[in-house]
Amino acid sequence: MTTLFISDLHLDAERPGITQLFARFLDGEARSADALYILGDLFEAWVGDDDPAEAGAVISETLHTLAASGVPVFFIRGNRDFLLGDTYAARCGMTVLGDPTVIDLYGTPTLILHGDLLCTDDTAYQQFRTQTRAPQWQAQFLAQPLAARLAFAEQARVTSRARYGELQASGQSETITDVTPATVQDWFARYGVTRMIHGHTHRPAIHDEGNGHTRIVLGDWYTQGSVLRVDADGVALAAL
Repeated sequence: MTTLFISDLHLDAERPGITQLFARFLDGEARSADALYILGDLFEAWVGDDDPAEAGAVISETLHTLAASGVPVFFIRGNRDFLLGDTYAARCGMTVLGDPTVIDLYGTPTLILHGDLLCTDDTAYQQFRTQTRAPQWQAQFLAQPLAARLAFAEQARVTSRARYGELQASGQSETITDVTPATVQDWFARYGVTRMIHGHTHRPAIHDEGNGHTRIVLGDWYTQGSVLRVDADGVALAAL
């Protein structure tokens, strides 16, 4: 049996093919898994559980079918869908975990997280993250009309793209948008684990971090699928 890990699908109406690929994955390989872990950014944007977007409706139905078949589905919120709430999670039949969480993976304690908390060199983003995770900020945001929340999400997307372009132009994109090595080492020590799995950076790889520590970075689903398969014999990171 195999446990599956995915992240950064960024499901969006502009890329219906990826939503269809994910639905096929859920109806296919995922049906025989021990469990499925989604480590954030399932959606390109999430402005509240009342969002009537078609992708959200399709995926909730397909995930619920998977969970009802006996495959546990776990979810960690990402930087794009941190407002995904208990109502939508229940529609999907998935359990929301804290970011980060330590799980026992075939005898190996493993730290799982979205990954943005490791990017501590990006101080501007970390300040924004702290602000938007505050319960008061979230309550005020969710109290706004849906149209206003959708407009905010679109503006945030435009701002994010512009900032990434500026970082590329200045030659800082490779460092600022990736994890901070010292933070990675600190988290290994803090949580007492030798393996870490995360997404967010869109740089799929299996890293030997020294001292018997392994950091696995999940791939995104912008143009194809990406899945990490873990069983008692080891790990395999592959494109779909």
